[in-house]
Amino acid sequence: MNPFRLTALVALGLASGMALADVRIEGPVEYGIFESRYQDFQPGERVLTRSDQSIQRTEVIPAKLGTKFGLRYSLVGKRENDTPLTLLYLTPGVVSPDGKRHDKFVVEQKMAPGAPLDVMAFEFTEPYEVVPGEWRFMVFQGDRLLAQQVFSVR
Repeated sequence: MNPFRLTALVALGLASGMALADVRIEGPVEYGIFESRYQDFQPGERVLTRSDQSIQRTEVIPAKLGTKFGLRYSLVGKRENDTPLTLLYLTPGVVSPDGKRHDKFVVEQKMAPGAPLDVMAFEFTEPYEVVPGEWRFMVFQGDRLLAQQVFSVR
């Protein structure tokens, strides 16, 4: 066989194998408020929770300390050294104590093949984070959008 054709076939086979290895969401995406029994949140305080924490399905989020909201989903096709996830949080403009405005927060998350569920969440732990308006959460792998959800914080 012609060496050029062999190289082309190998390259085509590798490219199609890579396309099949893409990570994708399987099943429903849960979204809303992660429920907690704890009520008296103080600035800077976080409450440890379990991965099976129930989610109250809603797009309307109360603007108060201690509110944790976001997405929970199941990814299939994950491998340890895959392109990591990029979690993009678009905010209505969080102004930190240093006076800087943050219209987005970006978190890179390595693949966890053994985890049955993945979570993208934000918890209001500081008063300056509690900003009413539209919050958009987006999950990417490379330049592929896997999931997104818009929340209205009021």
